[in-house]
Amino acid sequence: MDKHTFTSLVLEAEPALYHVARSILKDEASCEDAVQNSILKAYEKRSTLKEEGYFKTWLTRIMINECYGILRKRRPVVSYEEYFTDQETKEAVNGSGSPEEEYTELYLALERLELPLRITLVLYYIEGYSVKEIRTLLKIPEGTVKSRLATGRKRLKRIMEGEG
Repeated sequence: MDKHTFTSLVLEAEPALYHVARSILKDEASCEDAVQNSILKAYEKRSTLKEEGYFKTWLTRIMINECYGILRKRRPVVSYEEYFTDQETKEAVNGSGSPEEEYTELYLALERLELPLRITLVLYYIEGYSVKEIRTLLKIPEGTVKSRLATGRKRLKRIMEGEG
């Protein structure tokens, strides 16, 4: 694959990569890092791609692995004092400009789902991947993909209806 083809395919896939990264990592900076690192890794390994038609799936798999790597590296270490200072600051802000105001109700409901359900729903409904493609991307059986979609829909419905 030449550089020009690689660039055009990356530009086409970039919005989808960002959506998937956002469903795994949640914070903006980590999503951008994951997408950039994935593109760099894919560029370095572009000669290993056997069929150009699977470029987006291949790149998405690299990006998912990168996101999981970022999650593994995170160490949620917060001191007791720091936690309570942060809570007091949040309470003092009184809700103006909160992240919840920036996102739709559906997005917030998706964020409440467990990661396996959330990423499966995002890949299927938002990014348009088929069940077979999701199976390949997540390296899980097809039945598991279908089960996660069904469970995710049910839980999302309960959350949207206010049942938690």
